[in-house]
Amino acid sequence: MKLLKDLLYGVPLLERSGSTQVAINKICFDSREVQKDSLFVAVKGTQVDGHNYIDKALELGAAAIICEEMPAEVPEGKSFIGVKDSSLALALVASNFYDNPSEKLELVGITGTNGKTTTATLLYDLFTSLGQKSGLLSTVKVCVAKEIYPATHTTPDPVQINYYLSLMVDSGCRYCFMEASSHGIVQNRTAGLKFAGAVFTNISHDHLDYHGNFENYIKAKKKLFDDLPRQAFMLTNADERHGNTMALNTKAKVHRYALKNDADFKGRILEHQLNGMLLRLGQQEVWTKLIGDFNAYNLLAIYGTAILLERDALQVATAISGLNSVSGRFEYIQKQELTTIIDYAHTPDALENVLETINSIRSKNEKLITVVGCGGNRDAAKRPLMAKIAAEMSDQVILTSDNPRFEDPEEIIKEMQSGIEMHLSHKVLKITDRKEAIRTAIQLGQTKDLVLIAGKGHETYQEIKGERFPFDDLAIARETLDQKFPS
Repeated sequence: MKLLKDLLYGVPLLERSGSTQVAINKICFDSREVQKDSLFVAVKGTQVDGHNYIDKALELGAAAIICEEMPAEVPEGKSFIGVKDSSLALALVASNFYDNPSEKLELVGITGTNGKTTTATLLYDLFTSLGQKSGLLSTVKVCVAKEIYPATHTTPDPVQINYYLSLMVDSGCRYCFMEASSHGIVQNRTAGLKFAGAVFTNISHDHLDYHGNFENYIKAKKKLFDDLPRQAFMLTNADERHGNTMALNTKAKVHRYALKNDADFKGRILEHQLNGMLLRLGQQEVWTKLIGDFNAYNLLAIYGTAILLERDALQVATAISGLNSVSGRFEYIQKQELTTIIDYAHTPDALENVLETINSIRSKNEKLITVVGCGGNRDAAKRPLMAKIAAEMSDQVILTSDNPRFEDPEEIIKEMQSGIEMHLSHKVLKITDRKEAIRTAIQLGQTKDLVLIAGKGHETYQEIKGERFPFDDLAIARETLDQKFPS
């Protein structure tokens, strides 16, 4: 229980009606979760306006309401707080409700189009292996020390974030590594958090359906760094075209990592194979099971972050050599020398990176078969680009469905096909049923061939017309390989 007046600490208020001495036992922004003595925050979302549910919240027992539009008449015995931005208020009161847990942790945010999950997860794994109790907030899972909780969003809502951070504090965690999506940043889900540091990986074509244009997408990512306190650090990718842009206006101390340009943390790939690569990280040489330039950047970011958090360089390098790849990120299985790779690549840049990596380590005597689709009700402009990249960099391509949501998968594939030039069309098959597409790709593969299944990675569902159906690329690939090559 907290008094409303204590929850409102730091919240910019416009109006107030009723007492702030009321006791609050729960914070809600979904009226269906309201109980007696809840504080209901009416947030204007992209789909639903919480102001339309204030009456329902009051009926269910809400003691206080935070809103942007004050009612003409305030019900007797109820407290109403008027604010300019309810989403910001929600983040601040959630932080206050849980006693500002981010101030008791070394919280590091990671943002970028690609690499967020891998970087955050490997940081958590690294610090755990170094004997440091840590937490993780990621697309794949939430970890509180060694306890694992399912993840629902890349960046959870502010109430969930602060709840998990408070669990981390109670569990004795010192560090937390958190993905920060562009949606989460602009929707103020990360507001009110005290970051010890933040990492920028890269930025490329994605989420333009939400942000409207690339400039707004850049601004969304940049806001994380603009809001950092002076005592925090910022670690940015010096090889990324927008790496320096992200560092403009930040009050934090800026550090850089790179494979090509001068940087505080410089790396180099010394050797590259399908089962790993030899890296130079600063003054240390490290053999890692992860492969690809994109993973070299992720490992550099991890190495730099660990040093900035005052870990010993030699211990960090040694621990990095023991890290495993993250679920659904260049995860591969082999049977009878046929290699199947599962990767989350769902943007043009990520798909190109994965295909470049595969092509750089194969002999070209084998065939590369790529299965790829694009999600529905998302950035449609990337669809022809994804198909074009796949066709140009693979020996054979199967276009298929990938979370069509409320769109017709056939129409999505048609849009993808528009990006394939005539002279490459002979390489391309269309199999809308994703399970059949995966099975066909593996059946077409021969000894030493490579099959890339791109787009879904760790996801274990297909989202169709508002419903999630069980679907696991890795499980289907395993099953098909077992059928093709019975033991």
